[in-house]
Amino acid sequence: MTALRVLYVDDDPDLREVVVASLGLDPDFVTRSCSSGQEALAVAADWPPDIIVLDVMMPVIDGPATLAHLRDNAQTAEIPVIFMTARAQSCELDFFRSLGAAGVISKPFDPMTLAASVRAYVQPADDRLAVLGRVFLRRVNDDAAALERHRSALKDGNAAAVACARIEDIAHGLAGTGGMFGFPEISDAAASLEEAVKLNGSISPEDIARALDRLLICLETSRTHRTHSLIDA
Repeated sequence: MTALRVLYVDDDPDLREVVVASLGLDPDFVTRSCSSGQEALAVAADWPPDIIVLDVMMPVIDGPATLAHLRDNAQTAEIPVIFMTARAQSCELDFFRSLGAAGVISKPFDPMTLAASVRAYVQPADDRLAVLGRVFLRRVNDDAAALERHRSALKDGNAAAVACARIEDIAHGLAGTGGMFGFPEISDAAASLEEAVKLNGSISPEDIARALDRLLICLETSRTHRTHSLIDA
């Protein structure tokens, strides 16, 4: 069984200790804890968990605000989040779910069954792969739009150097991830573009533009393919 990453977020250190110990009863769980919503945002981006257990009442950034920030970041937007709260009125449970929470665990909870409760919300591996595919599709959309903007700046002598640097960064990222999601043509086109930008000065701006256009065509093709795949699924 592949280890499942669980991130627990609560400003109460005693409760964090209890929850981490309780989740440790499941040998497949690898648990990390955070003391604030702000810390959780950084950890979730650096150490992507399979699920987040999030306290509702916290200072500065409470649970619902933390969830909103998670949803705004493409890296963390699809991570399932469970709220943990002592406020377990039915109308409040409906409200938490309306925010996008996968579920709600009420306090007080049974430490012996907490891990099982959390596991019930963990997505199967196939579902997590589908989620990652959707995240990559959003990234393709964002990267294509950014590349289009930077392409128009290549003809501007004052802005061309900055545009080339941004294009190289995007191409480098896509070269490393395209093949992971079943699009080796994106990786190949991105690697070619990255190499072309690195040779800037040795090749013409038109050569860079042509390499950029090849990548944009690959991105558009992959977006169309993935969109049709999601519709047909």
